[in-house]
Amino acid sequence: MIQNGLQKSKFQKGWQYFGRTWMLYAMLALPIAFFIVFRYVPMTNIVIAFKNYSLFRGVWASPWVATPEDAAGVASKMTPYWGWFVKAFTDRNFYMAVKNTLWLNFLDLILGFPAPIILAILLNELPFKKYKKVTQTIVYLPHFLSWIIISGICNQLFALGGGVINIALGKIGIPPINFLMDNSLWVGTYVGLGVWKEMGWGTIIYLAAITGINPEIYEAAEVDGAGRWQKIWHVTLPGLLPTIVVLLIMNLGRILGSEFDRPYTMANPTVMDVADVISTMVYRVGIRSNQFSYTAAIGLFQSVICVIFLVAANTIAKRSGERGIW
Repeated sequence: MIQNGLQKSKFQKGWQYFGRTWMLYAMLALPIAFFIVFRYVPMTNIVIAFKNYSLFRGVWASPWVATPEDAAGVASKMTPYWGWFVKAFTDRNFYMAVKNTLWLNFLDLILGFPAPIILAILLNELPFKKYKKVTQTIVYLPHFLSWIIISGICNQLFALGGGVINIALGKIGIPPINFLMDNSLWVGTYVGLGVWKEMGWGTIIYLAAITGINPEIYEAAEVDGAGRWQKIWHVTLPGLLPTIVVLLIMNLGRILGSEFDRPYTMANPTVMDVADVISTMVYRVGIRSNQFSYTAAIGLFQSVICVIFLVAANTIAKRSGERGIW
């Protein structure tokens, strides 16, 4: 009897709580439905990575790769179900794309990740508020430019024949530099433009984190005789550390991911050995050559590796005493 009474009491409390908050759950219904319909249901089509997909037969009617139902030439000679993955792991172009993706993302992480932190600290130390606001506005404006526009600006600046930079170098007697067709210089240009474009936008997050640091800590440090650099090192950076860790984990989760428009618009045939990344390979092989199952397998591999990196980075952060993202 007592147990039934307790269960009834909990049931009544649950209904009372729901009666007070049902509007909040109703507001959540639409975004939840959006994610289910447009995010999770389409994920079921990932099965084409294990099938010999045909546009005319559809996802579910297409035969599994290298099974008796699969009667399509090359695919029928592959390893059952895993044939497209085996093909990817034996494809030289796939390994080149993976290598380029890792290398370019690693350089973005090493050079691009600290840039907004440094800029946020410098802006925070500026005594002139109006100058600080104008500078902050100027540095985050490039974020709103598409990579199509930036690649056009890049060509106008760094082109070998009529680029502004090479024209200026020629006037002071320096021979023209082939920024866009030399592999090493192209990588430097690619990474540099990425840092320039996103540095100001990332600064906003760190400036917001700095404003959350208790001003009394700065006052106490100043009373103890700490100078400006000591306050940055012992107060500002520790205050930013939780934000830094979370953003670092998210960046590590994208270490094998790559945006499409940036490498696609900046690449040219002479630098494809360093510019061809997974996203451009998927477009070239999957969309233009109609090998949808093959590129679906590549995309699935890419997603799994990104999840592994994300979980590993989060686990390391939590074991080091920092807050993770879950």
